[in-house]
Amino acid sequence: MISRDEVLANLEKYDLKNAKIGVTASHSALDTCDGAVSEGFHTVAVCQKGREKTFANYFRSQRDPTGKIVRGVVDEPMVLNKFADIMQPKIQTDLMNNNVLFVPNRSFVAYNGIDAVENDFKVPMVGSRNLLRSEERGDERDYYWLLEKAGMPFPKKVEKPEDIDGLTIIKVHHKVKKLERGFFTAKDYDQFVEKSTELIQQGVIDANFVKHARMEQYIIGPVFNLDFFRSPLEEKGEQLELLGVDWRFESSLDGYCRLPGKQQVELEEDGIIPEYTVCGHNSATLRESLLDKAFEMAEQYITATKKYYDPGIIGPFCLQTCVDKDLNFYIYDVAPRIGGGTNVHMSVGHPYGNCLWRQEMSTGRRLSMEIRRAIEQERVDEIIT
Repeated sequence: MISRDEVLANLEKYDLKNAKIGVTASHSALDTCDGAVSEGFHTVAVCQKGREKTFANYFRSQRDPTGKIVRGVVDEPMVLNKFADIMQPKIQTDLMNNNVLFVPNRSFVAYNGIDAVENDFKVPMVGSRNLLRSEERGDERDYYWLLEKAGMPFPKKVEKPEDIDGLTIIKVHHKVKKLERGFFTAKDYDQFVEKSTELIQQGVIDANFVKHARMEQYIIGPVFNLDFFRSPLEEKGEQLELLGVDWRFESSLDGYCRLPGKQQVELEEDGIIPEYTVCGHNSATLRESLLDKAFEMAEQYITATKKYYDPGIIGPFCLQTCVDKDLNFYIYDVAPRIGGGTNVHMSVGHPYGNCLWRQEMSTGRRLSMEIRRAIEQERVDEIIT
């Protein structure tokens, strides 16, 4: 891990009165940029050539002579040959000379690799650099390890395929789509073999996928991604905030589920198995009797991260949950950074964030509000890793 002293030494060279917010131009970048301009910051979106037009053209900002934003959210698109080029020393120097405080998202880690993020990225990062590794499923201290240490609810693990004796979800990375899933379900070992063989033949998963797979009880119930925020700067109110709730659209699963049951069976008999590729999100709310449980889980997570990943979670994090028929939460994934579904909040905020802050409060805006507060209070070092 890059030393904290080195990162803070780089931060000392910044002109924080002219700080800019930087982000990898993918995942939740529009929410990050939208929130930044709402709080008066200029934005830098690090793009990959061939994928830059959304940010460099269609959401490119325009400002009036006074600097007020009148259109768009991306002030400075930085177009690289590939996302991983951000690790080049010259690119990092350019970012730091431009006073960029960098917001990590899942794409940043996925395209650069966790080792490079931990050891080679010298740009001051807003959030918990050391916690990003916990998202690498299968690592010794991944988020399942942390959930267990915290005593938080998560689906029962199935140790090996032969142990499958009820509906089980097999979590594995997609062979071709770097950020996506090759997930599938099976009710027993025979079905596991049948489905995995089909997916291997279709090029969805690797032949040796079992080595890196996570198998667990499938919870039947709705999915809620709980978008939280923890402020180490807050001294009057609660440090924990619920900003929003979202749920995802998955292809080809959602189209599959809209078919009559008979046709679903026919498709499966033909070897057509639905994929769990996330392609969009929507907003949701929880019945209020569930909010206490949601906050309790988030507080447990914060306590555990402070104990095992000092200084603990900073800023946004997402607990991805299912709720069963008895209204019990089960956490099936944790994002120790801005979540993938927060673009549903941008510009209009979310009912919970708006209710708390009495204005349109998205995750992106709350993040930049924290940065603004840290600059004004000369406490930026408390939110930087």
